[in-house]
Amino acid sequence: MNFRHKDMAPKYKVFKELFVICWAGIPKKIHNQTFLSRVDIELINEQIKLFYSALDEVTITFDENSFTIIEHVPLGLNDKTSYYPLEKKTIRFYENGYYKIDQEMLFQPPEFNKKMLFHIYNSNLILINKLQNGLSLTERELKDLGNLPSTFMICYLNGFDEAKQKLIDAKDLLKPFTQVYLSFKEALRILRKMKYNAE
Repeated sequence: MNFRHKDMAPKYKVFKELFVICWAGIPKKIHNQTFLSRVDIELINEQIKLFYSALDEVTITFDENSFTIIEHVPLGLNDKTSYYPLEKKTIRFYENGYYKIDQEMLFQPPEFNKKMLFHIYNSNLILINKLQNGLSLTERELKDLGNLPSTFMICYLNGFDEAKQKLIDAKDLLKPFTQVYLSFKEALRILRKMKYNAE
């Protein structure tokens, strides 16, 4: 861990004198809460990678018997400054050399004004149409394009059933925009997680 993340000052905690959890991440303070990004967490003795992500913001808490990771999703209509808990993973340690990992989906999609979402949804469709026709985007439209994956996801979670498919169909159009494409993959990952947990 020290070798892989020289720049991150890895930390570790020993549980039940048997298990060592080591983690590294880049701290980021938002609204009086510290999140870690680019997080790498390993259960050393078992050589199990518990969590790794280049994108997510997570919070880590622990006591004598458990270690909890909560993954958060940055979501907003014009920016991504609101963080919503997505999933909680808790590792519980027992005296007999046994441990158990529990996962719980926490995500409650934010609800927004339908009229505003309708406007955003239509703006997204116009952006996709411009890209399909090879038209160049204004600076404002490029900014909106950066939010397109998360706003389509918010629309879908607020009852715009076709928004998810519209996002999937836009995949090739978004690929040339590196950051937008990363957001696209993240939005689909969250939607897959939600679908998987709902089944």
